[in-house]
Amino acid sequence: MFEIMVIALANLVVGGLIGICGIAGFLLPMTYAGYLGLPVTDSLTLSFLAFLVSGVIGSYNYYKKGNLDIGFSIRIGIGSFTGALLGVKLNLLIPQETVKLILYIVVLLSGFSILLKKENGNNGEGRDIKRDTGVLGNCLIVILIGVITGTVCSLSGAGGPILVMPLLVSFGMNIRTAVGVSLFDSVFIALPAFAGYLSKGSGGNIWIFAAVCVIAHGAGVILGSTNAHKIKQRPLKMGVAVFSIGIAVYMIAGIL
Repeated sequence: MFEIMVIALANLVVGGLIGICGIAGFLLPMTYAGYLGLPVTDSLTLSFLAFLVSGVIGSYNYYKKGNLDIGFSIRIGIGSFTGALLGVKLNLLIPQETVKLILYIVVLLSGFSILLKKENGNNGEGRDIKRDTGVLGNCLIVILIGVITGTVCSLSGAGGPILVMPLLVSFGMNIRTAVGVSLFDSVFIALPAFAGYLSKGSGGNIWIFAAVCVIAHGAGVILGSTNAHKIKQRPLKMGVAVFSIGIAVYMIAGIL
């Protein structure tokens, strides 16, 4: 019962944060593996199930608002799907303590990336990807970006948007479109990762945990996205970043 309560609360909170600002998914596997002490495969199974839920809900909302480029999303998604399969295979070949260390390092770097990222102050305006003739206009490079980010996310349990969105923005994509694409891309990562880790999981209460995860995470994403306009995102992101860095440093120190 304690585990179910923690899983429900964690997914409700993290889902809400994702709905508000699109980040914080990387906190889920750390909660499962670090706080609850669940096996790494079970932790990643539940995490990618949640990412699948938030990816579907989030990308649909962005699509309705005209901020999702389907063609580009499919191209990067092809790479991400392939990378996710590779990440699962690598994860199962690496000792669990090493996987945990990789996870905490990714969380640490994610926290710093949020903390150091400067707001551009243009309310999300930027170049339209369809007119971009640079890096994002090269199909092979876009697929390669998907392979690399998909592998890292699938291996470590990091949510796709925390890696994909900053990369796309740095290459000149409109930030709103970048968030929409990264949420849709997380579906391509979550599907093979969830299936792969589920097949190697320990069983037990995993399906009960999965049901709680889907309900709580979905509720959190919907609640967060509905009230996003009422909350200042900058202080919230900074709080998530500081919390993530502190927890990651503590967990890394424990392993080392």
